[in-house]
Amino acid sequence: MNDLLAGLQSAFGLIIHLDHDLVEISLRSLQVTISAVLISAVIGLPFGAWLSVTRFRYRRLAIALLNALMGLPPVVVGLFVYILLSRSGPFGVLDLLFTPTAMIIAQVIIVTPIIASISHQSMRDLWFLYHDLLISIKTTKWQRMKALLWDGRRSLLTATLTGFGRGIGEIGAIMIVGGNIDHLTRVLTTAIALEVGKGDFPLALGLGIVLISMAILINLAIHILSRTEREGTW
Repeated sequence: MNDLLAGLQSAFGLIIHLDHDLVEISLRSLQVTISAVLISAVIGLPFGAWLSVTRFRYRRLAIALLNALMGLPPVVVGLFVYILLSRSGPFGVLDLLFTPTAMIIAQVIIVTPIIASISHQSMRDLWFLYHDLLISIKTTKWQRMKALLWDGRRSLLTATLTGFGRGIGEIGAIMIVGGNIDHLTRVLTTAIALEVGKGDFPLALGLGIVLISMAILINLAIHILSRTEREGTW
């Protein structure tokens, strides 16, 4: 118990004094995850809207597949990206393996189905409400998608935050394609695993506190947005 209290005290000391390694690793985590989430949102949100307003033969199969992709095993994604970016892979010439870019690619593959699936579920309900109106005024498919994206912005922001929460806590794929290289690809989750292995519990606890704080803030934001959506206020 005394060791735990001493570790927590040291961890808060690192946070209060803005320890260089702690700040660097936290900022890199944010950089990688925010970049991945923005790319995923650009792909996933329009795809969710398109899936809501479009009817085609294998639509139900596509939706089922999208929902299944939400549970992609991160280590499998990491292995897939590793093979693609390795020297012998089709994109090895780009020399992206063990760089933040490779980590962003892996997170995009993991996060995009989550954002797309949640946004589709939200916009499907909106499409049910707006279907007759948008059809009657002869809107194009793009105009219908724009209407759903705009009116569903609260739920879409919630979907994006959910994707961020999933990405910031990722370790399996990140470890494989990033390599946990100091001052280059080390992020919160991989650094925690490393510091625990080294026995540096104060730094590991400090990193853990930062990661937990981010997760709490994200969940609070999702809760607030969900409540305002139910109340119909922005």
